[in-house]
Amino acid sequence: MTRIAYVDGAYLPFDQARVHIEDRGYQFADGIYEVFALIDGEMLDVEAHLKRLNLSLDKINLPSPVSTAALLVILKETIRANNVRDGLVYMQITRGRAARNHAYPAITRPVLSVTVRPINETHRRHVGEAGIKVISTEDQRWKRCDIKSISLLPNVMAKQAAVEAGAQEAWMIDEQGFVTEGASTTAWIVDEAGKLRTRPLTNDILDGITRQMLLSLIDELKLELDETPFTINEAYSSKEAFSTASSLIVMPIIEIDSHKIGNGSPGQITTQLLHNYKISNS
Repeated sequence: MTRIAYVDGAYLPFDQARVHIEDRGYQFADGIYEVFALIDGEMLDVEAHLKRLNLSLDKINLPSPVSTAALLVILKETIRANNVRDGLVYMQITRGRAARNHAYPAITRPVLSVTVRPINETHRRHVGEAGIKVISTEDQRWKRCDIKSISLLPNVMAKQAAVEAGAQEAWMIDEQGFVTEGASTTAWIVDEAGKLRTRPLTNDILDGITRQMLLSLIDELKLELDETPFTINEAYSSKEAFSTASSLIVMPIIEIDSHKIGNGSPGQITTQLLHNYKISNS
């Protein structure tokens, strides 16, 4: 079946989807994006994604080209047109076309694009059961990581370093030696005292949607949560470690920088959180 993309008001065959050469998203990475997990034909955590989308738009003074109601129609129609049941829905809004100038015009016409791609549910399940390997790398990103910007070059380089090292993710380390977040995930550990640890929300990390959803599950399971930064050495000696993201939800980590985490297999708390998250969205 031919893939379909939505671009600036039109549903097009994937290979015909185009934006203008002077679109500011292409020239300056002047735009934001969201990624929705799609399971059994339904997008997960829609309300939270839309709230974060609007916050990102406000922070860079970028109006949405469509209303929230219209956006939902476009997202659902793109899913339907691609006949995907399990996958990822990617959307981005750029400031649109303008003559190349760092400062943007007072009036622009933002451009919305939406694509859908399948994810093999067997692969998603395998990650949850087998776990992933992680490397650490210097955090070289800008100071407004709370904005879900399409400017992702440092993240790309970190992820590529992980792949070349035979790992699946990179955890980034700030100047004080603390883990900020993954190249495309939120970073968590269960420390030696049995506390769940993840970095508190500031401008140096993204407010992950799966992170938000897990906070309520952690409360339901009566687990002890400590939102304080942790060092990479604390991660090495942790009982469990995991990353979260909309794409693969909860990813158990079995190794960081060749240091085995726990007994080298997905931990009990990590597995429980993944299980409960799936139940809450079933």
